[in-house]
Amino acid sequence: MDEATLQFYRGHAEAYAGREITSRKARLAAFLAVLPPGGHILELGCGAGGDTAEMLAQGFDVHATDGSPEMAAVASKRLGRHVETLLFHELDEVEAYDAVWANACLLHVPRDQLPHVLSLIWRALKPGGAFFASYKEGEAGGRDALDRYYNFPSPDWLRKTYAEAGNWDELSIESGEVKGFDDKMAAMLFVVARKAS
Repeated sequence: MDEATLQFYRGHAEAYAGREITSRKARLAAFLAVLPPGGHILELGCGAGGDTAEMLAQGFDVHATDGSPEMAAVASKRLGRHVETLLFHELDEVEAYDAVWANACLLHVPRDQLPHVLSLIWRALKPGGAFFASYKEGEAGGRDALDRYYNFPSPDWLRKTYAEAGNWDELSIESGEVKGFDDKMAAMLFVVARKAS
């Protein structure tokens, strides 16, 4: 994880948590619909825990994590349960999860480190496990006006990078737009993959 980006979220945890984001709800609902009832989900970059709350309400077994201890504390308070502080490269579980939900967090992984992080996620998924992640679209890594690093991938680059990380039975990429913490609209790529079974 880029240190300046991590420090941004550590310093803005409360403000970030105060945002109510509804644009991803339809994507979360569609993702959960293909999972086994009560399935075990790893959530990376859970932020304030909004998606976690929805998954728990639907009866899923959620292991919520965030790279910022301050953000994890905010989410723990909101959810009334422990949220683990976990950096992506610390993920060491093997075939433990039916799904991984990584909304708007892997987009901060430096481009040269993303294949390794994706391989750790692939390893943590059970065979046939589903994986959602979203990225800001672009052609090269860079920083936004808030000094946060983004890997800014293209669809072709993502397909190649996912292929390097593991064997997937399915991989779909959809495009769209979301409003970020900086109040600017951003072109996004939404990736859903399924580990080979």
